[in-house]
Amino acid sequence: MGKASLSKMVRYCDALLRTASVQDYDGAVNGLQVENRGAVTRIAATVDASLATVKLAVAAKADLLIVHHGLFWSPTHPWTGKRHELLRMLIEHNLAVYSSHLPLDIHPRLGNNAQLCAALGFHKLKPFFFNKGQFLGAQTGTKISRVELGQRLHRILGAAPKILPGGPTVCRRIGVVTGGAGSQLKLAASEGVDTFVTGEGPHWTYALAEELGVNVFYGGHYATETFGVKALAADLSRKFKVPWTFLDHPTGL
Repeated sequence: MGKASLSKMVRYCDALLRTASVQDYDGAVNGLQVENRGAVTRIAATVDASLATVKLAVAAKADLLIVHHGLFWSPTHPWTGKRHELLRMLIEHNLAVYSSHLPLDIHPRLGNNAQLCAALGFHKLKPFFFNKGQFLGAQTGTKISRVELGQRLHRILGAAPKILPGGPTVCRRIGVVTGGAGSQLKLAASEGVDTFVTGEGPHWTYALAEELGVNVFYGGHYATETFGVKALAADLSRKFKVPWTFLDHPTGL
């Protein structure tokens, strides 16, 4: 079995994803969140860092867990009860945690948006959805029926997306932002798309989509964000010659 240096892996990820320079939400804490004793022999990747996924990583005999949603989105102290159990499992099983939120969303090759667009067959991508001083998504000019786009998303994501049919039956300018960008539908529409693909959004966006004349596809927050952690783990596996596995723990949301 191969063995790689955790510190070298972290430096590689930080440089590749531009971790220090990408502006993110305060609770994201991008980068190495928990260290281990310094070596990596098996990588596990999952969307959310939680007690359940840590248990899956331990069962998979991983010593590095790559996640999109990390451990520190809100105050997590005191470390008692289930939080203590999580901390104890990380330490006792020598499991490091590396988290990447917006840096992984926006990466032009490994990112959630780039990977989902590639899976959908979208090419010639342009920047989209300017927020937090940067473009978070991607858009493409194409011609595809609203029905066909829904079918493609169903095949790729494993479940039928929720469709808000506020726009044209033939989609010609499509914007993609994985995750929970539905609440910013007005921003997406202001950049000229007639169709917006994201993970989830609130109830009131149905009426707003009709008013704006925009189609919205909600494919699921979890389902649209499995791509980046898989791509990053596979990239690390190739470079550092250690195996990796994806831990599927869907929320259905």
